[in-house]
Amino acid sequence: MAAIRQLKATHTDSVSSEQVDNIRRMLLAMVDDFRCVVIKIAERIAHLREVKDAPEDERVLAAKECTNIYAPLANRLGIGQLKWELEDYCFRYLHPAEYKRIAKLLHERRIDREHYIDEFVSHLRTEMKTEGVKAEVYGRPKHIYSIWRKMQKKHLAFDELFDVRAVRIVAERLQDCYAALGIVHTHYRHLPDEFDDYVANPKPNGYQSIHTVVLGPGGKTIEIQIRTRQMHEDAELGVAAHWKYKEGASAAASGGRGYEDRIAWLRKLIAWQEEMADSGEMLDEVRSQVFDDRVYVFTPKGDVVDLPSGSTPLDFAYHIHSDVGHRCIGAKIGGRIVPFTYQLQMGDQIEIITQKQPNPSRDWLNPNLGYVTTSRGRSKIHAWFRKQDRDKNILAGRQILDDELEHLGISLKDAEKHLLPRYNFNEQDELLAAIGGGDIRLNQMVNFLQAQFNKPSAAEQDAAALKQLQQKTHAPQNRSKDNGRVVVEGVGNLMHHIARCCQPIPGDEIVGFITQGRGISVHRADCDQLAELQSHAPERIVDAVWGESYSAGYSLVVRVQANDRSGLLRDITTILANEKVNVLGVASRSDTKQQMATIDMTIEIYNLQVLGRVLAKLNQVPDVIDARRLHGG
Repeated sequence: MAAIRQLKATHTDSVSSEQVDNIRRMLLAMVDDFRCVVIKIAERIAHLREVKDAPEDERVLAAKECTNIYAPLANRLGIGQLKWELEDYCFRYLHPAEYKRIAKLLHERRIDREHYIDEFVSHLRTEMKTEGVKAEVYGRPKHIYSIWRKMQKKHLAFDELFDVRAVRIVAERLQDCYAALGIVHTHYRHLPDEFDDYVANPKPNGYQSIHTVVLGPGGKTIEIQIRTRQMHEDAELGVAAHWKYKEGASAAASGGRGYEDRIAWLRKLIAWQEEMADSGEMLDEVRSQVFDDRVYVFTPKGDVVDLPSGSTPLDFAYHIHSDVGHRCIGAKIGGRIVPFTYQLQMGDQIEIITQKQPNPSRDWLNPNLGYVTTSRGRSKIHAWFRKQDRDKNILAGRQILDDELEHLGISLKDAEKHLLPRYNFNEQDELLAAIGGGDIRLNQMVNFLQAQFNKPSAAEQDAAALKQLQQKTHAPQNRSKDNGRVVVEGVGNLMHHIARCCQPIPGDEIVGFITQGRGISVHRADCDQLAELQSHAPERIVDAVWGESYSAGYSLVVRVQANDRSGLLRDITTILANEKVNVLGVASRSDTKQQMATIDMTIEIYNLQVLGRVLAKLNQVPDVIDARRLHGG
């Protein structure tokens, strides 16, 4: 209890990083004896009752602490009685006007609603007695916070809620639960979209119940929960329901398994903390395990895996085992290959494709790319890179840092003065090893340097680059009037022009086509339009080669496809500027759903060698998937 007693309230709207160590101590204490956290939650409820008449700032502070930590924790441990009371008190203090409005609506119609429920319950009891089903049937209270949350989540008015009128059926045996469900659906029409069987598919906190909504007398909706007595105790008391199993070895064998299942996530969390590089990762994992929505997926053998909503195939792989994640090279959902950025859906069956040797990519750590979303997966990737040869990490870190500093226009010496104290390093190699090992998040480091040196952000640089390119609206010059020449076999230095359909440049294999009144149009040998012309007038085709003195520039279109990110256009234009390539125009478009960018640039090239060099460098830009010349015709 000493560790729990040291926890202090937070002064922010969310769990702050300063509380991570306190939360860590609480979780460790819970594993030793979970009763301490139940006592702590009860103590916070007592405190919420005490501050009812205290100043508003004191009430709000107490409510924020319980909303951010203790109510979600009570829910994760399945302690429904404490969870509801915590949430209602917090809602009352944080949103007093909404609380009073809903409480008033409940009170105004309470007598009519209770009379309606009593008649409905009486009819159900009679039918169940006739069918020989032994169970308790009674109306159940609705909590104000849960009503408000459902109104917000489903965008419903108070009168449209299904579960303001609520009934619970508690049976002794599981078969009686389904028998009771049959009776309910036989006598009342149910709403299929509102049916949930949490007995077959329990919630992450172990909650089990059958939920259904029926149309009662007068067409009014009624929510019904059906569960066994054991399920009811578990739902109301959670881990506390298993205290009695701690008394004897034989009893523990029958009931201890439920307790172990409930806190299995907690034991994993304590184990994972050893792999986490910093308190930020620990905080992320606490949020993920306690606060986030969950998604259930299946292994190829049919085992259920519980992951945070938004998880990817790589998150799944690292959840199974670190080695599976490190060796992952692909994933299949239902036999179909999916990208690493695919967000897992409820019920997906996932097969991980692996190679023999571990080879995780540093790109997986980039939050902008969406490969890995869970802190557990990221921490395991960080750990792998930290274990690799330190010299390699230093070299990789130097390359990464040099590239970023070049873009920012900051010297390494100046950057060190700010980065070493920022990350508590004494030597340059320590900093470089941390960058190369993935311990320092690159986007955070860049943002820090931009702020220190008053540099424009990557997004601002992209906008400036795009504006500069869009101002270059001049059209390519007519290249038939330059000083170079194309040598056409049999006709000498005849008037010619470069075909716009394929835009050949020196170095391309070319062919001439004799036009009517415009001399010879020069095409690339693989031009689709040339093939069409040749099929209709083969006699007009003539051989052609580039003359030795040909030095004119030619326009062509290069298409770049990449993962969309800030700074992408800046990186591309830097390469073009370094190669002294003139940009005549640019058109870009983004697919926000796939987070992909397509950039078409009209550039001026003098020969094929320059083009090859430019394309090679563009394909080396981080996040660029493909850079190629567009074929005309």
